[in-house]
Amino acid sequence: MGIFQSVSNFFSGNKEIQNKFNQTFFFGLNGYTSNDDTNLTKYIDEGYNINGDVFSIVNQMTNKLVSIPYYIKDIEDEQANQKANRLLKAVNYNPNISQQVRINSLQNKALSESDYPMPFDAPNPNQDWNEFFKLSYVFLILTGNVYWYKLKPENGLNAGEPIQLYCLPSHLMEIKLKKDANLLGIEDLIDHFEMTNYNYLTQFKRDEVVHISIDNPNYGISGEQLYGQSRLRAVWSSVLAINKGHDLNLEVLKNAGVFGFIHAKGQSLTDPQAKGIKDRLLQSRSSSEDLSNIMGSSAELGFTRISLTTDELKTFEHLKYNQKQICNALGWTDALMNNDDGGKYDKQVSELKRVLTNTIIPDAKIIERAFNVGVLDEIKAYKGKTLHFDYKELPELQDDLETLSKWIGETIDKGIMTRNEGRFAMRLPVSDDPLMDEYTVKNDIMTLEQAMLPNDDINL
Repeated sequence: MGIFQSVSNFFSGNKEIQNKFNQTFFFGLNGYTSNDDTNLTKYIDEGYNINGDVFSIVNQMTNKLVSIPYYIKDIEDEQANQKANRLLKAVNYNPNISQQVRINSLQNKALSESDYPMPFDAPNPNQDWNEFFKLSYVFLILTGNVYWYKLKPENGLNAGEPIQLYCLPSHLMEIKLKKDANLLGIEDLIDHFEMTNYNYLTQFKRDEVVHISIDNPNYGISGEQLYGQSRLRAVWSSVLAINKGHDLNLEVLKNAGVFGFIHAKGQSLTDPQAKGIKDRLLQSRSSSEDLSNIMGSSAELGFTRISLTTDELKTFEHLKYNQKQICNALGWTDALMNNDDGGKYDKQVSELKRVLTNTIIPDAKIIERAFNVGVLDEIKAYKGKTLHFDYKELPELQDDLETLSKWIGETIDKGIMTRNEGRFAMRLPVSDDPLMDEYTVKNDIMTLEQAMLPNDDINL
């Protein structure tokens, strides 16, 4: 951090520096930003609130995230991190190790075995930590943004430190820029955040808010790239198609069939006759008596259909296609959607492991990093500590851990990895015994050099 500050101060005082990025995208700086995806509310109102597929997918994803145990740990010394780096190299060179084990090694930190309580018993009076993280993930998926408000006292022992956290409604938030910012430098251009609800405006200071955003390639001159992109944006037509399909099915059911008209065969109905038939149909439909459904006519009648049935429209086949598209965009799988095409148990297990590896765990890391940098780093008692989502404890990943354990045992026996490195990889406490940092072979605590000596020399 000290080096970064020195470099930052150097550039801030250097009059010759020219920030071409800011000149390109913020030259019309006026204090306002705009999200090119202007109506984030639709993803909640027309997506999560009324679309059963979106609700189910998001619920499955968020429930899975909060099922991952999480702890506050001490970050251990640099020597332990070096051991982790050596382990990572060994894992990467082995083609038999799964992608999940590689991710575990890549994201592994040298953490203490003891853990600490969360910085507050609950983030705020209305939520526990599971509810807080789950709601945060809902907003991240639906809107591409998460905003955490940090309540910090200005005076007292905890002055400037967060004492409560609130998850703000992402679809109502707006980023405001500094009006007098120096575009040629490297300073932060964000001035504050605003939330508008029922025409009531609330401002939040820059240091009161932690903003998490999903990558957004839509750049503009009004700071569009400062907002995250909703994962539903690319498949919004599929969401609307599902909504429309359900509306169509509901209309067909409400009308007790498809649309058409009744007519006389061979001759036209007079206006009084047509009106009489319509009135009688309305009476029959509104009456609960059994005999009300029996009707007579003095003319031979026919019925001409003028709409397609739901079977002819293949509505449900299209709904399955749209559901799959939404799953793909959100990083989920329709095999877990309780449908007839979900596949057998083995397929569901493999698909769940796939989405955990590709989506849930990376998203957990996004939330984890934001919490560590934006919250824990501002609390004196939690300096040098980190929030850690321990996804290795998930039952779906135990097969991978069994594979890793077997491989570690073999590499220790062959003198490729030390026993302490093996214990570290399995998240066991390392030993202070210096022999545990030696490269050994088989079951004897013997260095690799000793193992390679002739038998006669060993006997000596």
